[in-house]
Amino acid sequence: MIRCRRFKAGTGVAVGQRHSVGKRHRTIRRRDLVAVAAIAATGGAALAWPRRVSAQTAPDLPLVGVLWPGSPAIEVDFESAMRSGLKDGGYVEGKNFAIAMRYANAEFGRLMPLAAELAALKPGVIVTSPDEALLAAHRAAPTVPLVASGVAGDLVALGLAASYARPGGVVTGFTVNAGDGGEAVAGKRIGLLKELAPGVSQIGLIVLAETPEGMAVRNGVKGAAGRLGLAVLPLIVRTLDDVESAFASGLRAGASAFYVDGSPLTFSNRVKVADFASRAGKPTIGSFPEQARAGLLMSYGTDLTDLWHRSGGYAAKILAGENPGDLPIEQASKFTLVINLKTAKALGITIPPTLLARADEVIE
Repeated sequence: MIRCRRFKAGTGVAVGQRHSVGKRHRTIRRRDLVAVAAIAATGGAALAWPRRVSAQTAPDLPLVGVLWPGSPAIEVDFESAMRSGLKDGGYVEGKNFAIAMRYANAEFGRLMPLAAELAALKPGVIVTSPDEALLAAHRAAPTVPLVASGVAGDLVALGLAASYARPGGVVTGFTVNAGDGGEAVAGKRIGLLKELAPGVSQIGLIVLAETPEGMAVRNGVKGAAGRLGLAVLPLIVRTLDDVESAFASGLRAGASAFYVDGSPLTFSNRVKVADFASRAGKPTIGSFPEQARAGLLMSYGTDLTDLWHRSGGYAAKILAGENPGDLPIEQASKFTLVINLKTAKALGITIPPTLLARADEVIE
């Protein structure tokens, strides 16, 4: 059972306040992880349905292209949220816009050819995430408006925007951090680990190989941990097998806790990653709520469903004629702390009552 605490939308104090977690009223929510487990069991292998194109039945409608790093089973909630955002902006699929989707199934090598397929369809806007998918889409369609639905890298430093307040080009959207490269959010996660296990001295950081997003995560975690006097052991991964080996390597090197990034590799295979973490037997925190729901001990991070909803709203504005360069790149404002009591019990870890009381979701 999952106990959730949430604020009503539009209150100005969204789920998981910026860099803080607070008490919420309780509701009940159940999540079905069967589809997630099925895709995780494949190790992220390519599926038989890499694309869906509603534009084929409505060729005269403006087209929204979507480049997904994961699979249809993994992205289903985000897909629904994006459509909801478009609808709130006055756009209903099949009535005044069509949609073309491409799924990379956690295989980075597929992002560029899939982006090229979307570009060939001449969409009015492309919505995508994370950094690697955004860069692929921009290379394939440099003049097409792009909405980033949650990136970790600095879009100004990457040369994709003149500023966050006024991007000036074709790229706009939303970041998964609060404008500091993710260091503040990383610091919050590390602080939660330390509160749970005060004796933590070295954190094993499981992070995807040298990518813009991976580098942003490494820099953010190192900066935050350094201020708290903790050592960080980067454990670089490229495949799902590497993730299992990374936990073992971290244990041999003396890691007393683990921090798992939110890359497409670890996110799309989050059930398997949670299983690897349970075998390691150490406190582990993930970067997004879905990771703790899938079995990690804890997670603290951006509400990705909210970002996809807001991205749908931006796509609607662009279809209506607004210039993407005039739409500010907005920082994440909704953060959620999830604690998995089932995992804690399996690991023999007692969650401090003060920490448990601040959780937005408790899975038991």
